[in-house]
Amino acid sequence: MARLGLVTCDAAMSFMWVWAGALVKLLVYDALGLGHRPGGEALKMALAVGYMFLFAWLGHVTRGGAYNPLTVLSYAFSGGPDGFLFTALGRIPAQVIGSAIGVRFIKQTFPSIGHGPRLSIDIHRGAWTEGLLTFMIVMASLILKKKDPGSFFMKTWISSIFKLALNVLGSDLTGGIMNPASAFAWAYARGDHITLDHLIVYWFAPVQATVVAVWTFRLLTEPKSKEQKAGEDKVKSE
Repeated sequence: MARLGLVTCDAAMSFMWVWAGALVKLLVYDALGLGHRPGGEALKMALAVGYMFLFAWLGHVTRGGAYNPLTVLSYAFSGGPDGFLFTALGRIPAQVIGSAIGVRFIKQTFPSIGHGPRLSIDIHRGAWTEGLLTFMIVMASLILKKKDPGSFFMKTWISSIFKLALNVLGSDLTGGIMNPASAFAWAYARGDHITLDHLIVYWFAPVQATVVAVWTFRLLTEPKSKEQKAGEDKVKSE
């Protein structure tokens, strides 16, 4: 039952996540008419930080609910095979379905909302861009969790600002989305969700970057074994 509840929370949060981003854009660009002016961009970023805090709180109260496959994958890689299979076959599909349903309702309710993030460069540079952005955000998340797991406000604040900065860096290239479920949902609404560009840039590259980030984090933070320490001491003595 606990796992079923977690899968349900993932789907619901993924649904809410795509709606949150869409509503912020509608408010800033359409309702207030601020467009891409500095004031409009500043308000959009402030609102984005606000709903990132909301989703961080939801993740806390649901005991692990998440809207991004990369978040759950980074922790699944650190666990056993049972947890990995649950993530790959249960949680990620729920996040994809929740995001897809959310975007479908958005498009039906607000037809002028747009088409979501799109690749504006070639596939190779797009894969490198999403991969590098993903690597940095996964590393930051793992470091923050290990360094001060109890400080909710500071950890969420740093993570939110870092995500926004990376999103701005990649927005004109790939959308800087760093979320395969959301990327799939918008691509599904456009009908290009099974193209090679989408699969490589928004799925293969981020997943590979997550694996590399988890491996790098382990390499840098895991305590050395007695054999390794003895070998280093021997080299120093010589």
